[in-house]
Amino acid sequence: MMNLREKYRIPDHAVITIAGTVGVGKSTLTKALAKALNFRTSLEKVDTNPYLEKFYDDFERWSFHLQIYFLAERFKEQKRMFEYGGGFVQDRSIYEDAHIFAKMHFENGTMTAVDYETYTSLFQAMVMTPYFPHPDLLIYLEGSFDEVMKRIRERGRPMEQKTPVSYWKEMYERYETWINEFNFCPVLRININEYDIIGDEQSIEPIIQKAAAIIHEYERIKNNRRR
Repeated sequence: MMNLREKYRIPDHAVITIAGTVGVGKSTLTKALAKALNFRTSLEKVDTNPYLEKFYDDFERWSFHLQIYFLAERFKEQKRMFEYGGGFVQDRSIYEDAHIFAKMHFENGTMTAVDYETYTSLFQAMVMTPYFPHPDLLIYLEGSFDEVMKRIRERGRPMEQKTPVSYWKEMYERYETWINEFNFCPVLRININEYDIIGDEQSIEPIIQKAAAIIHEYERIKNNRRR
């Protein structure tokens, strides 16, 4: 495959984040996009997460621990990516943890008000500052709830497969609300049925073409503001 980064003039320093609910194929797209652009990947460290399995067994006991762990790990990753000078595709954003997962557990009573306030104040101190480097583009993967559940049943981790459908339904709806309000960086929405990276490697190119157009427009706007 030719160098798609050069063909579509994706900046070498770009950081692209893949977002979406559990089961939409973020990790698969992250790896395929990084390969096509010759970028590094920033993947969730699921296997070394000391809280994830415990969390699925007892939301109330472990939700705060899990969210603090994710916040710290994603902040370190964000710092690492920009210290490298960019050139990364990232699996899941730091924003999803705060505005979907932590918020959902607080509102459902599986995270205490004190813990949620502590988490939120940390998130704001770390992320809601002019110095925090936001991605150049967020690619949001979306599809029908039935398709998402089908993928969780087929490919999900055992702890995800035994989680009640109602949990995934609520998360799905919260994601839809969140993306409609998201404004930290430009967004490209892609339906998961529009491409098949595993069956057709070349289906990644239209995604890169769309991503490039948004990144270039964003760069143009930023340059105009500096003048």
